[in-house]
Parts: sequence; structure tokens; C-alpha cells
Amino acid sequence: MRRDAYRNRLIRLVVNASLVASACGGAASDSDGISARPADLATGGDSLPAALLGMAPPPAGQPVRYFAPDSQTMGYLAVPTDDGSHPAVILIHEWDGLNDRVRQVADALAEEGYVALVADLYRSRTGNNQNENMALVREARGDMTTVIANLDGAQRFLRARDDVTGGIATIGWCFGGGIALSYALGGEEHEGTAIFYGQLLTDPAELARIDHEIYGTFAEMDSGIPPDEVERFVAALREAGVPNDVHVYDAVDHGFWLWVDREPDRGLAPAVDAWRRLQAYLSRTLLVSLWMR
Repeated sequence: MRRDAYRNRLIRLVVNASLVASACGGAASDSDGISARPADLATGGDSLPAALLGMAPPPAGQPVRYFAPDSQTMGYLAVPTDDGSHPAVILIHEWDGLNDRVRQVADALAEEGYVALVADLYRSRTGNNQNENMALVREARGDMTTVIANLDGAQRFLRARDDVTGGIATIGWCFGGGIALSYALGGEEHEGTAIFYGQLLTDPAELARIDHEIYGTFAEMDSGIPPDEVERFVAALREAGVPNDVHVYDAVDHGFWLWVDREPDRGLAPAVDAWRRLQAYLSRTLLVSLWMR
């Protein structure tokens, strides 16, 4: 994709972000902390990727091996249909492993113009119940050296591709959100980190190691990561001088964004807002930096 194409795409995204701010009564984002909640947001299912509504077609990408030390690790790759170079995203799955919902979100991001790689942190395994999921989580968290190496491998795989510009962000949900934050602290340099209701840190000295803006979406009714913990996280980011766009959405629970179809009456409006914030975040952290080169 040529620079003028990036410029045109950036203009469209900035206009869309302005429309969102208007729809939210001008309070869609404070860009550095917990924002006011979206109010009177006009929503519709066509504003979200079909994957979040449980309406996407079967995954259209391909399995890939990206982590040479472990032949059992199998990621999933989705690429844009247009020619040229693109920014990239690494998606980090929830606690049950790499499933079709996350593959379909990767497809949606490819449609947005990103080369999307879903990392596999469970060596091709998935859990089918709470006990199996927790066992996989404990195993992964018990060997964070391998987790970081896995994601470094994903990043090198992407940077080696002719269709990747070099700008890369991670996006994670639940277990994957916490891993994304850990990777921002301990992984190879990358340009963005998007956390959806993931485990947090509140030590400014630790968070000061992050060299890019942090995106965060959280839920008021999430007992595992309650709003007061998010507030401490934002305060620590501010003290550390880390720019951030972190929102807590009212009247929704953990998992609301990736699984809007579970409670569409509650989840649709905040999911639309979080999606548009994510689009704008990826634009300013990946596309803008590329355009300025």
C-alpha cells in the first residue's frame, strides 16, 4: 500500500473517530485515563465485525508454524486481499485457547487492512471446561520465558514478511489481555498493546518500561478485574508517563466484547464504542507512525 493510500485511510479513520465522539456526546475518550461512559450511542449490528455477533463465516485464513523451537505450536494467519505492505497485529487468545471466534476476529482485522496472526500459547490444545482451561493457564503462566519467546517468534515471523511494514501491535482478551501487558514489559519492541479485561499491574516502576500507548477496555461488572483495580492501573500508567486510552463500560461483564451475542441488549452499544476506539488506536499507533516515516 503506497503512502497516499495510507493518508486517505488515515483521513477516513479520523473522520469516523470524530463521528463517534459526537454520538457519545463528546465524551468518547479522554485519551489518558478512564473516560466518561458512552451516552446515547447510535448502534447497530452492522457497526461490528460479524465475528463478535457469532455471525461470521468459517475462518478463511490458514494455519502457520511461526515458533521454530516447538513444532506443536500452530498459529492462524489472515491477510488483507489488497497488494502492498500493511501493519500487523498479534492476537492472543482467551483462557481456553485458539478457537474459531478469535480466528474470525483475525479475519475481520485483515479486512481492516492488517496482517493478523493469532498466536498459539497452548501448543495446539484447547480447554473444554473450567478445570481444563485453568490447567492450561497455569501451565502457560508457569513458563513465561517460553510465552515471551513464543510471541517474539510471532513478531519475527511477521516482520520477515514482504507484506508487513514493521508496525506491530498485540491484542489480547482475558488471559490474553494479561499476557499482552506482560509482553509489553518483557518482549521485543513493538508499537502497540490492546488489553481487553486482562490481568493488570499497578507498579509505576514496572510500567515505566513500556514505550508506547496502551489501549484498555474493561467491564464495570467484572468481579475479577473490578473498576477500582483499573483505576489503580491508570494511575500507575500516568505516574509512569505512559499514554493510555482506558475505558470501563457500565452494566457489562467480563467477556462482553468478544462475545456480544451472549448479551446483545447490554453489550452491543459498548462493544461498538470499544471497536471504534480500537480502530482509532491501531490507526494512530501503527498507520500514523508509518505515514510519518
